[in-house]
Amino acid sequence: MAKAYTEKTGVEVEVYNADTDTTVASQVATRYASNDPYTITMVDAKDIYALADEYAYDLSNEDWASHTKLGITVNGKLAGFPFCVEARGLIYNAEAIEKITGEEFKPENYATLDAFKGLLDQLKAGGMEQPTAILSEYWSLGAHYFAEVYEQQKDPDAFVNGLLGGTEDLDNNAKFNELMDTFDVLKEYNYMKGSAANADREESSMKLAAGDVAFMFGGNWDWSVIKEYDHSDKMGIMPVPENTSDSTNTTLVGGGTKYLFVDASDNTSDEQRKAALDFLNWLVSDADGNAFLTESCALVPAFDQVTADALDPLSTSVKEYADAGLIATYDFLPDDHMTVVGQEIMQKYLDDAMSRAEMAAAVEEYFKSATPIKH
Repeated sequence: MAKAYTEKTGVEVEVYNADTDTTVASQVATRYASNDPYTITMVDAKDIYALADEYAYDLSNEDWASHTKLGITVNGKLAGFPFCVEARGLIYNAEAIEKITGEEFKPENYATLDAFKGLLDQLKAGGMEQPTAILSEYWSLGAHYFAEVYEQQKDPDAFVNGLLGGTEDLDNNAKFNELMDTFDVLKEYNYMKGSAANADREESSMKLAAGDVAFMFGGNWDWSVIKEYDHSDKMGIMPVPENTSDSTNTTLVGGGTKYLFVDASDNTSDEQRKAALDFLNWLVSDADGNAFLTESCALVPAFDQVTADALDPLSTSVKEYADAGLIATYDFLPDDHMTVVGQEIMQKYLDDAMSRAEMAAAVEEYFKSATPIKH
């Protein structure tokens, strides 16, 4: 799209991809240290909080600012442009479910774990041997599924601070156990049960697309993999089923993800900065910019005036839940949480190499030495 934008406007846009061996934050720091920053940088929300005061240009006066509730403001400065809305839950193949049940699949009927397990038993009896798939990637386990343990608390910030301070008893926390009860059921019916940590994302997505399995935990970004296979269009995302006393089993967890900020330093010229601001307005206000977000990238827009009639089935689900209100993503987990909790703890639990009590103790131990994210 950078090439097309250059052809249309004459403004040269050069795109740099992240080095997978280092964090985005460290790469940004390196560029600033060499007085050669990116004009526009895409980072996670927590990075906006860390970088905004020193480096981010104030976007408060931009036309798009009044059309989103998801921009990030730091000390009175609108610093973060929300690139898209993402949300997570159970991806389902309604067509595959209905072939066995003979009834229209309504996700709201399976909000409790008891009802959901009953459906899985029905699918199994109808010939779908193992109706679930669990992505084994550490980012899915650590940053997406386990993160809901924090996000579904009444006060996520207080809960995380309690873990950092060593005062939370995770093993006896109701929300932790509700979500792990569901995870245990997903494990029990998992097509890769017995070697779950070796599950391949491509194979799992292919099985879901084909209807060999009915459910897979993930988010609307997974459509980029699913669409590559012969898939049903009767798919969507539902909240994680839970036997819970709150309403967290009726709402997806999500929000603005991946934020853009414009450099405010003297190393960026006024001409470059003006071109950057024009580019952001193009994404929001121009039909081609809108099509790039919602059609080419299959993203749920974060702006109320951007129509999204051509969204894929997963993003359509997310937009419906987002319009009604999402459980907010918690953006302030320690930088190494995803790898430590996802790779060293959750992957072991997925493969039954660790008990629930051992997992809870390991997470608590991790937080004792974790570095808090300032915000």
